[in-house]
Amino acid sequence: MAAEHSLVIRNGTVVDGTGAATCEADVAVSGGRIVEIGKVAGSGAEEIDARGKLVTPGFVDIHTHYDGQAVWDSHLAPSAWHGVTTAIMGNCGVGFAPCKPADREKLVELMEGVEDIPAPVMHEGLKWQWESFGEYLDALERNPRDIDIGALLPHAAVRVYVMGERAIRHEAATADDIAKMRAITADAVRTGAFGFSTSRTISHKSLKGDYTPTLKAHEDELAGIAMGMKDGGSVFLEIVSDWNTPDPATEFAMVRRVVEASGRTAVFSLTQRHDRTEFWKELLALSGSAARDGLSIRPVVAPRPIGILLGLEGSQNPFSGTPSYKRIADKKLAERVAIMRDPAFRRQLLSEDPVAGSTFPLIHRIGYKHMFRFGNPPCYSPKREDSIESIAAREGRTAPEVAYDILLEDEGRSFIYTPLVNYVSYDMSTPEAMLADRNSIMGLGDGGAHVGFILDAGFPTWMLTYWGRERQRWELPEIVRRLTSDPASAAGLGDRGTIAVGKKADLNVIDYDKVSFGRPYVTFDLPAGGRRLLQKAEGYDATVVSGTVTYRNGEATGALPGKLVRGQRAR
Repeated sequence: MAAEHSLVIRNGTVVDGTGAATCEADVAVSGGRIVEIGKVAGSGAEEIDARGKLVTPGFVDIHTHYDGQAVWDSHLAPSAWHGVTTAIMGNCGVGFAPCKPADREKLVELMEGVEDIPAPVMHEGLKWQWESFGEYLDALERNPRDIDIGALLPHAAVRVYVMGERAIRHEAATADDIAKMRAITADAVRTGAFGFSTSRTISHKSLKGDYTPTLKAHEDELAGIAMGMKDGGSVFLEIVSDWNTPDPATEFAMVRRVVEASGRTAVFSLTQRHDRTEFWKELLALSGSAARDGLSIRPVVAPRPIGILLGLEGSQNPFSGTPSYKRIADKKLAERVAIMRDPAFRRQLLSEDPVAGSTFPLIHRIGYKHMFRFGNPPCYSPKREDSIESIAAREGRTAPEVAYDILLEDEGRSFIYTPLVNYVSYDMSTPEAMLADRNSIMGLGDGGAHVGFILDAGFPTWMLTYWGRERQRWELPEIVRRLTSDPASAAGLGDRGTIAVGKKADLNVIDYDKVSFGRPYVTFDLPAGGRRLLQKAEGYDATVVSGTVTYRNGEATGALPGKLVRGQRAR
């Protein structure tokens, strides 16, 4: 007798993504959609016994950078390993379309600097089967994958496409430039862009040190582009900014005017910086005020510090800029470890300036007072007394000596954890306060980017383990809502994010008591042998995309039901 459904998940504890209380129920799937919830009498071609397990919607991540990886890879790890079934990429104003052939190198250099994706990886992995943004989406659509993806139109690519070298020199856009950007934006939205992204931060530079072309874009340019979004019918504008020009309130007011005039929504990255420890509170308040006035300008926040992993296998360590380390940087790990254990080499390297030749001097400005031994299992919430500076003071050594020795632990596979943001007070109080505001969106995992020194794509697993199971700060239904329907709604993805009849059958079956992180590790599986940091998760018994099981117990099934999702206007 033929099965009535393609999949039935039985006896699970359903956390439906709305924030409602859990319930015990079966979930039946047919044709990639949820067709029945409750006591399902009909059989499934495939059945999963979820007794004692959670059944949640698939997680939605609206801040990723899989723009390159989605071209060459059908498996969007590490996000797919952490329950994510839909990812929006093209954030922070960087991406690969639109792009004229003569400008390809410019966008590669920018992505290399901003998102730490090596140029050889992109040169080998990108086939450049496009010029327009619509052609880029068509190229993405030809590649099956394990999760669904959608894309934002990146401002840097549009600006370079229209203005060429004038964009790189940060010249002001003319009225004609703005008109062209507006038309490109409208066309991109009609072909499937979810919206538009821009960057206004000095931390975004090409590998040559040039600031992102969008840094000084004037209000009239942003307004013109936003009107292009309105022309096309897209949902949201994504912004990352330093909020320094001249202060958060002034720049936020500009964003508010753009949003109000265009009728769009906006999201912006919100973090606590080391140099301006309180300004995030002002931005949170401004966002809340806008919401009360009927304007959606929502902060996207991280659920823990955004931290750099410094190690000999990664792309950065505290001594990467020294002449001695540069001489051995291209050697295999075992050779470097052997050389670094030589007392004479150690003395020489520690006598050298690590800052002058560094490609990432920010870590030195943060300093050893905010560097920690990462350990195994990894520790994301170290105490003040665990800092390298504190260890050095207790042991009568210098901080660089302590850091040097930590890097050599575990045959050179040890990491030093350096929180970039959200950890000024050496605790989780800042991420907690940001998350406590229901106007905020959990995100900023940056999957697909910073592949050699940041690994935060596991934020969904952190939400479950730390804020849910360990701290019990929020009830499980609220945590799942923050991972599913909330970001889905912000992106205009109304067909997913909840377990309800008719919704897309993107689901996770989770053994809540066993959810945990694996130890981060380095692999060299990118095009051209490029390296990247990866981190697996445990406790995800099954992940389902469009009714098809893509992962069982963290291992890929080989099924690739994931598709390109086009924005509302295109759909």
